[in-house]
Amino acid sequence: QERFDRRRYVEIKHGRICQLAFLGQITTRAGFHLSGDIDYSGDSFDSFPNGLAALFGPDAIPQAGFAQIFAFVGLLELGVMK
Repeated sequence: QERFDRRRYVEIKHGRICQLAFLGQITTRAGFHLSGDIDYSGDSFDSFPNGLAALFGPDAIPQAGFAQIFAFVGLLELGVMK
C-alpha cells in the first residue's frame, strides 16, 4: 500500500506540472507575457521567442539562465517536493 500511495502522489504531481506547462505554452503563444525586464541589461520577457526556440534558437535565453532554471527545478524536485 505504501508503494502504491507513493506512485499515486508522483503521478498527481507530474500531472499538475504538465497542466502548468500546457497553460504556460498556451498563454505565451497567445501573446501574453510578463511585463518588465528579465535581467539588468534590459531584455524584456517578450524579447525571447516562444517554445523550444527560447532554449535552442538564435534568440534563445543565455545558457547561464537556462542552467539557473534547471537548477531551481532540480532543487524543488529533490528538496521541497519529496
